[in-house]
Amino acid sequence: MAGMKILITTDWYEPVINGVVTSVITLKEQLVRLGCQVRVVTLSGSGHAYREGDVYYLPSVNASRIYPGARAVLPPCKGLGEILSWGPDVIHSQCEFSSFLIAKWIGERLGIPIVHTYHTVYEDYTHYFSAGKPWGRQAAALFSRFILERTDRVIVPTGKVADLLAGYGVDRPMEVIPTGIRAERFLPGESGPEAEKQDAERKEIRRKLGIGEDRVMLLALGRLAKEKNLEELITFFGRLNEPETELVIAGDGPDRERLTELAEKQKGSGRIHFAGMIPFEETPAWYRAADVFVCASRSETQGITYLEALCAGLPVVCRRDECVEGIVRDGENGYTYQEWEEFAAACRMLVRDEKRRAAFSMQAVRTGQEYSAQRFGERVLGAYEETLVRSGRAEKALSA
Repeated sequence: MAGMKILITTDWYEPVINGVVTSVITLKEQLVRLGCQVRVVTLSGSGHAYREGDVYYLPSVNASRIYPGARAVLPPCKGLGEILSWGPDVIHSQCEFSSFLIAKWIGERLGIPIVHTYHTVYEDYTHYFSAGKPWGRQAAALFSRFILERTDRVIVPTGKVADLLAGYGVDRPMEVIPTGIRAERFLPGESGPEAEKQDAERKEIRRKLGIGEDRVMLLALGRLAKEKNLEELITFFGRLNEPETELVIAGDGPDRERLTELAEKQKGSGRIHFAGMIPFEETPAWYRAADVFVCASRSETQGITYLEALCAGLPVVCRRDECVEGIVRDGENGYTYQEWEEFAAACRMLVRDEKRRAAFSMQAVRTGQEYSAQRFGERVLGAYEETLVRSGRAEKALSA
């Protein structure tokens, strides 16, 4: 439905770097490509309201005591009058907190439907609020139902999340649409100037880290937070005791100090590197600088970093989880593990066998390309169209 007006609401947007922001940026680009008009309402990190092109930043305050990095919107919300005058056809909400309240407020005033993407498995984050896992799951279920009952359609990235929400008692129309990646950003160059540029970037990153080309670089990239289970990667790496390997942890977060102290206690601690936050535009080069991508997270709903790594040609070693079924293919583009022994066997095979690593790398690129941003945008646009038909507003959107 070319010309459709889409309002995306999200608690986070550039310059913040996380999975939600990556998904929103990708979606916005694809919807524009498909002929839609797209505007974004998000929260300002400075506390002041401002606009940059089609992105509206609303005043907010730090709410990190609730969750690290969280912000709460401050009324009155300047800029919403412009949004109301613009008259979107559909609101696509991406977060369940402040920006969802904004989405609901706009939706009620304009009488338009809300499509919501559920990105976060909250029961995996209850350590921020309560030590009790059963209580946390119950609270997550109540909270999720409360939010999603106020939407017209729910998009989830994997069947794992759809099953979870069904178990919570959520009965909204639901569609599984994996977040796509902009494959062209990550694909390794085959020859010519692009390949030479990528090779120079790889060497420069490894030079800064003090990692020679004779070493195998394992990369973990993401938020340094408890739910990402990085302590497992660090201790497993210490036990692995493969002198020719180096572990690089790229990212930042509330757990950095604790993880740094843990790394210092490991055998081979000098081969564990904390690279800090990587700018969004530099992440493809960091993937290509590595040889294997490793992840121990238990809280992923899809794990965009898995797809990015595969597209960049990195074999993946990660915890076995429903969200990677069909993506990380044991013995083809990587390995999944549950126990230390499986992790060690997988890493040693890839570290010691360069031919196997090269074969896995070729298959990894093929897998990554299956999850294109273009297909992602088309499927989400289809979900909007179906939602408008159900709400009886399709004709109005077409005639606008």
